[in-house]
Amino acid sequence: MAESQGVPERVPYPKPIYAWLVVGVLIVAALIAYIDRQVVAIVVDQMKADLGAGDAQIAWLYGVFAVFYAVAGLPIAWMSDRKSRKHIIAIGIFFWSLMTMACGLTRSFWLVFLARIGVGVGEATLTPATNSLIGDYFPRDKIPLALSIVQAGPIMGSGIAFIIGGYVYGMVEQADPLTLPFFGELAPWQQTFLYVGAPGLLLAFLFLLIREPVRRTVARPADSVAGTGSDISIANFYRRNAKMMAFHHIGFLCFGLLGYAFVFWTVSFFVRVHGMNNAEASQIFGWIFLVTGPLGPIFAALYAARLTRQGKKDANIIAPLIGGLIGVASILAIQVMPNPFWAFVFYAPALIFVNSPFAMAYASLTYVTPPPLRARVAAVYMFMVSFGMMLGPPIAGMFNEQIFPSDQGVRYSVASVTVIFGLLGFLFLMLARKPYIRTAKDAEDWSAEEDAHDREDAKVRA
Repeated sequence: MAESQGVPERVPYPKPIYAWLVVGVLIVAALIAYIDRQVVAIVVDQMKADLGAGDAQIAWLYGVFAVFYAVAGLPIAWMSDRKSRKHIIAIGIFFWSLMTMACGLTRSFWLVFLARIGVGVGEATLTPATNSLIGDYFPRDKIPLALSIVQAGPIMGSGIAFIIGGYVYGMVEQADPLTLPFFGELAPWQQTFLYVGAPGLLLAFLFLLIREPVRRTVARPADSVAGTGSDISIANFYRRNAKMMAFHHIGFLCFGLLGYAFVFWTVSFFVRVHGMNNAEASQIFGWIFLVTGPLGPIFAALYAARLTRQGKKDANIIAPLIGGLIGVASILAIQVMPNPFWAFVFYAPALIFVNSPFAMAYASLTYVTPPPLRARVAAVYMFMVSFGMMLGPPIAGMFNEQIFPSDQGVRYSVASVTVIFGLLGFLFLMLARKPYIRTAKDAEDWSAEEDAHDREDAKVRA
């Protein structure tokens, strides 16, 4: 019997009720992460004034987060495939929350820039460790749904970020100035960073209470998968599935890039184009995001499951591809709406479908990746797709400054980025379908014995 870290691989999976409880905790962690990540988009114009920065420069506060989020994810993933994942996540939550608060304690662009690097490094712990945990908490056929539901957390976090951020900003804007020893008087945007960062410090300690699951390995020698015997190599896995991985990563990167550009410039769009108040626009957008955004990953996962039952082995590519295209059409419709009411109406389908690719990107990988590689494969993908997070807001910001410099220009910038990268995303995911089918067939081979064991475990628990 094969073993992983001295633990027999045939140990039953944790009880479903506890596994789904852990999913709930991971959702909260992802929610907090996205609140801390997105808050900079809420106070763009106010930060610009205080920091003396332009559109492209201020957008790089999001971009530099993405760079270090991507780079730090690689060594963290290596640790996640070997060390305690709950401890890695707890440390990460504490650190990124502290760095979010640090963003509010300075009016120097470069000190905020450095603090955003820290936020990126801290948040890099969450995705690789989460993918590894979910792979050990659930049988393989349940992984896509579980990961898609976990990914609803970041989407809800984005919505809540705009709701809470807008509320907090509006509240502190009306309140008496806050003055702290050594740091002096804090502007409303600075106080917003402080207040949204604080809850994560508590969550970090609560995260230590969950149980670390038994690590699993493939049920039989993986010579045909990625290496020889138990020595499963991520390089060999990528080499064997080079076309699928390249097309998958680039396709989802493109959809991610346009999505991040769209969300980052939303509040500025309503302020500049429709003359709305910053706090009001942020809160309305946040509520629409919170209610409709999480539906996208769930829709994609359920539709993918339906296609899988119909025998389509590329279901995990088809579902997010269709969702992404509907999202692109909805974003374009928003840009031509004559007033904020109709623009907000079209935000509902836009946020449902622009979010549908994100969860399935990870789920589609975890579904076909051997258990010992899941955290590292997730980190490699995270590294690639983070270029979308890094480049989307600054590219649109550059368009604002260089090509469409008027206040109305933000709508044309977002439309341009959406068309260009939406078409590229469609093309690359279409190219990924056939090689994904081959990878899925390989996964069926190495997981056949493991699935049989899972069915036996289910009978015993029943």
